[in-house]
Amino acid sequence: MKQKSLSAGAVILHGSGEARRYLLMRCFQYWDFPKGMVEPGESPFLAAQREIYEEATLRDLAFPWGEQFTETAPYGDGKVARYYLAVSPTRDVVLGVSEELGFPEHDEFRWVDVDEARSLLGARVRAVLEWAHQLSATPPASPSA
Repeated sequence: MKQKSLSAGAVILHGSGEARRYLLMRCFQYWDFPKGMVEPGESPFLAAQREIYEEATLRDLAFPWGEQFTETAPYGDGKVARYYLAVSPTRDVVLGVSEELGFPEHDEFRWVDVDEARSLLGARVRAVLEWAHQLSATPPASPSA
């Protein structure tokens, strides 16, 4: 049996309440959240942070809900995408240049409200948005003293 390949990334929020926005990134005509392949020996949580920096140059992210995640059902050739929920203090995104490609992997990014995100995302990733939207409406667990 072929082992599934795992990519990791995060739904990134900025703002709260009515001003809450989600970062979406477009490659060709497909919108998604920043993510990429987990490298051998790398934890998915650290891979998600690395990929977000490589693709969007966002570094000072908070993960108030810790390492809670959701995964997509297998797609393509058995690939599974794992997403965490992060909060960015800034909306200053720069599309990172891929070392392999020599140019950014993504064509565009947008900070959008939940309704626009729903309209742009395909069903598989829309389910991830719904998970994040619901989770972000709940207060994060308090760190133990």
